[in-house]
Amino acid sequence: MKPTSLLPIALALLIFGCRNVPSEEHTNASLTEVSPASVRMSAERLGKIETMLQEAVNSGQIPGAVALIARKGKIVFYKSFGMADNTSQKEMTNDAIFRIASQSKAITATAVMMLWEEGKFRLDDPISKYIPEFKDPQILATFNEADSSYTTTPADKEITIRHLLTHTSGLGYGVIDGDPRIRKIYAKAGVTDLFTTENISIEESVKKLAPLPLHHHPGEKFTYSEGLDVMGYFIEIISGMPFDAFLRTKLFDPLGMDDTWFYLPEEKADRLVSVQQPTEDSWEQYPVTFYDTNYPVTGAKRFFSGGAGLSSTANDYATFLQMYLNEGSYGGARILSPTTIRSIMGDQMGISLSNDRFYYGLAFGVYTQKGQDLGGAGSKGTFDWGGYFNTQYFADPEEEVIGILMKQTQNKWDEDTGWKFRQMTFAALEE
Repeated sequence: MKPTSLLPIALALLIFGCRNVPSEEHTNASLTEVSPASVRMSAERLGKIETMLQEAVNSGQIPGAVALIARKGKIVFYKSFGMADNTSQKEMTNDAIFRIASQSKAITATAVMMLWEEGKFRLDDPISKYIPEFKDPQILATFNEADSSYTTTPADKEITIRHLLTHTSGLGYGVIDGDPRIRKIYAKAGVTDLFTTENISIEESVKKLAPLPLHHHPGEKFTYSEGLDVMGYFIEIISGMPFDAFLRTKLFDPLGMDDTWFYLPEEKADRLVSVQQPTEDSWEQYPVTFYDTNYPVTGAKRFFSGGAGLSSTANDYATFLQMYLNEGSYGGARILSPTTIRSIMGDQMGISLSNDRFYYGLAFGVYTQKGQDLGGAGSKGTFDWGGYFNTQYFADPEEEVIGILMKQTQNKWDEDTGWKFRQMTFAALEE
């Protein structure tokens, strides 16, 4: 090879850097199981993860779990532990279905960006352009504890689609909101939070939410919110399709995510894992509180919550994340452009978080150089989130690693399998 023939390669490295670029074979392949050594992971160290999770079940930290680890588009660890339901002694299986709660948000955001790629709107469009009820937003000023009445002052700008995607709109989160005043205001207005068996649509709930006061001016700070529920209704408006039908036909079917649903088909219902809470010496099904834990299989089945409503399997969610690691393509289906993926992973907030280890993009929390250097979380650019029922995931584009740990618990906040699983996964890399 002549020295001059190396110039195009050198220039490409200078321009684009040395990041991993998935091959066509990689992006068209489906996740299949291979030996850890074939993708440079340690079988011995993965075995320590298996031991850790089994010990967590044996000691009563968790009732059960499904864990999946993939690298370079191949699964190297896919195991189930413990019970899907302790009362009936139903064992956990790899194809168990879990309520993924806030892991729904990234899927909803992906759907939004699919429509954005079609030129349907701009991210900085005011949401009131599409949902007029959001026009002229107001900030909470005073609150009367006696009757939940309140006064407001005008916000300094309109809420945009970007604000809703990044949790900077100022909207609250009702029953799980950190401000008790907002919780009471949402309850009095009849806003539906998270998930429900009631006969209500996302359109009806969003229109109740729209005129309510905000925590703060749009874009001012990060406040975890029902913004992605608003986006679910927005998708219906822009696409002209019910939200669940849009996800099924445009995202889930093309990716082969056959086990991801708002409401499970009858033939899949028996694979749903019970939400459990600890007793003195075991685990029991979590009771009905402000929601019925059986919402994926019972009730009116009309509320398609973009922020919290989906159920899925470890394998389906790994497929979704692999599409992102493949820069928008999987199994021959192109979902998003690589340029759109880069925007989704960018720092979209324009404000500082109290924690400089990560920022929030358009669909995920994304780790910074500081987050990488502190250790245990992954490389710079690793993205993640989790769910209300104790599910976690992360994906590292640099190392091409995906980790998913699915559990279904409430009232057990001291278990440590989440951070151990992640830290030990990265410790199992050999190259």
